[in-house]
Amino acid sequence: MTTITVEASELTRKYGGRTAVNDVSFSLNKGEVLGFLGPNGAGKSTTMKMLTGNLAPSHGSVEICGINMMEKPKDAKALIGYLPEQPPLYRELTVDEFLTIAARLHRVSRQHIRKAVDIAKQRCGLTEMGKRLIENLSKGYQQRVGIAQAIIHNPMVVILDEPTVGLDPIQIRDIRALIKELGGEHSVILSTHILPEVEMVCDRVQIIHKGTMVFNGDIDVLKQQRHGSRLLLGLKQAPAQEVLLSIPGVEAIEVLKDNLFRIRHTPGAVPTEALIQAAVSQNWGLFQINPDQTSLEEVFVQLTFQDAAVA
Repeated sequence: MTTITVEASELTRKYGGRTAVNDVSFSLNKGEVLGFLGPNGAGKSTTMKMLTGNLAPSHGSVEICGINMMEKPKDAKALIGYLPEQPPLYRELTVDEFLTIAARLHRVSRQHIRKAVDIAKQRCGLTEMGKRLIENLSKGYQQRVGIAQAIIHNPMVVILDEPTVGLDPIQIRDIRALIKELGGEHSVILSTHILPEVEMVCDRVQIIHKGTMVFNGDIDVLKQQRHGSRLLLGLKQAPAQEVLLSIPGVEAIEVLKDNLFRIRHTPGAVPTEALIQAAVSQNWGLFQINPDQTSLEEVFVQLTFQDAAVA
């Protein structure tokens, strides 16, 4: 049986006459990692603040494991672990001191605090860092400490806002692996503007642009949008374009370099077999034919700017 841990309904936030988030609705199931994706300034952080109860929505509601955030904020917040874009660290403390304070703030019972700190450090790769001052840690390890404070009380929902910003490639890889591991036991919402990050760690993705949701679905659905109605065709002895256009399903041809052609075809009518048969029978010197995949970055741009073109 699927357990819904987060239910956001018609979330809207206005600042004066400006709408930062407009009618955003979604749900999250236990064990899922949800990628919340969008350009800088799209409304991601504002949405995260509403989900965690740090910002009241102008309209709409949030429920955490069935508990309404506005009606019972303390009960709902107790089920959430949150890492904001700027980690809330006391840099003059050691890792152990800070996590002990975080455990107390999250109402971990006194007899369980030491165990909770040890578990959080182990899960976040901080076992050897307990006596180190936070200010002396690298930014990657400081991010780990930030995640550790978010999971110290073993919450049902973990919300991470831009957790890999400013990290080097090795640190980014380690944090992504940690997020993936967290998804096995918690529901995780990952806010980011980095598309490959979502592809690597998320089960589902939602894309927000100018405060409005423009995509909501499984990560596989987003990947499928890469497979548009296009083929890459390589011919050593290419015929006239009119000949290629006469093949059923072929709608348009774009000439590329190195004897390559981009064939745009009718959706659902892939002319691969017909092109191969024609190339073999007429000695076109076929050396390549394969789907022309759109990069995930291009899909992202198409989704986030299609409404801008309309406007």
